Amino acid sequence: MRTGNRRDFFRSTAAAGATLALPTIIPASALGRDGAVAPSERIVLGGLGIGPRGTTDLKCFLKNRDVQFVAVADLQKTRRQAVKTLVDGTYGNQDCVIYQDMYDVLGRDDIDALLIATGDRWHTMASILAAKAGKDVYCEKPCSLTIAESRALADAYRKYGRVYQAGTQRRTIGNFEFAKDLVRDGRLGKLHTVHANTRPPGTSHHWLPAEPEPAKEDCDWDRWLGACPWRPYNSAYVRGGWRGHFDFHGGGILEWGSHTVDLCQWAAGRDDTAPVRYVPNQDGVECFYADGLKLVMRSEGWMGMGTCSVRYEGDEGWIETGDSGNFILEPASLRTQQSVFHRAGTDPTTHIRNFLDCVKTRALTNANAAVVAQSHVVCHAAYIAWQLGRELNFDPVNEEFRDDDEANRMRSRAMREPWRV
Repeated sequence: MRTGNRRDFFRSTAAAGATLALPTIIPASALGRDGAVAPSERIVLGGLGIGPRGTTDLKCFLKNRDVQFVAVADLQKTRRQAVKTLVDGTYGNQDCVIYQDMYDVLGRDDIDALLIATGDRWHTMASILAAKAGKDVYCEKPCSLTIAESRALADAYRKYGRVYQAGTQRRTIGNFEFAKDLVRDGRLGKLHTVHANTRPPGTSHHWLPAEPEPAKEDCDWDRWLGACPWRPYNSAYVRGGWRGHFDFHGGGILEWGSHTVDLCQWAAGRDDTAPVRYVPNQDGVECFYADGLKLVMRSEGWMGMGTCSVRYEGDEGWIETGDSGNFILEPASLRTQQSVFHRAGTDPTTHIRNFLDCVKTRALTNANAAVVAQSHVVCHAAYIAWQLGRELNFDPVNEEFRDDDEANRMRSRAMREPWRV
């Protein structure tokens, strides 16, 4: 030994041996006893951009004992502080860390998964950055603003092997599962038409009047815009008023179609394809698959089953259901004793549990990146047809329109420097 002396060495090793000889007391919580979850079984969660809908998701995550939420990043000071208040109040401590920059959360090695609930313009970008950082992701819908973003998202999650769940929670809600099973089991006969409840398609290209830009600490406006074209600040945008503006939003077809078109694809067994023909009308778009199945996107004429309704029609019966959990079914003989549902279509509880289970097992989630990207491609293709006001033919394998250069240019959007997907 080059420092100290022999006596010091034996004194220190004797003390260490005495310490090791003492009985070790491990708290039951560390072993997963008394209802606690052992740390090795906990999923450490962070968040990006958690506003109203994200708060609903977060409350559901916090109810799961195998989740530990540790940090949030948000460009708006009031929102990141609100999340800290919620999380610290739930855990009875002051441990939730708040950041303004998402890269501070992405760079934390202790975080396993992220809840992403930013505005639509950031969903694809943030999700891909998270996958590259080795995080699993639960991301609110829509998952993309273009066909190109949809494909980039699916490709990234396949490449990096991460778990992804889109917030299209209706795939994990009882009445929608029941309706899908009727179709899949052939109890409606041969399926010929599926209907997706969408909102009016149009968006605005106008800018709101300029207002003084806030301090960066309160709201980082440049980062809020992200890859979108620059425009002057207006407080309405950051309060949720970005919806309906083309640069930030994919229109009413995508707004609800990311749920309902997705449900139609799911029920009809079309998760790996898309319609080949799109015919726009004033209310929406009628689409046709290669085998003749018809998909109707419309906002009018629904039977009052709640928001985000779907209707499936076969040659022996039909069913219509929505967020209320109720449904109308013909013939009535198709009802079963299990066909009573109480969970609203907006409730993400079971969908979040599916995500957490898949984080642990590495299985595909109910709304994984591949299937949700495919249903979003359908919505984007329909919106392009509606904007152009003409029938379009689409190749679902190559994801391009046939003989229409203008439509093909609309499959992607220019991104402001330095952002890329």
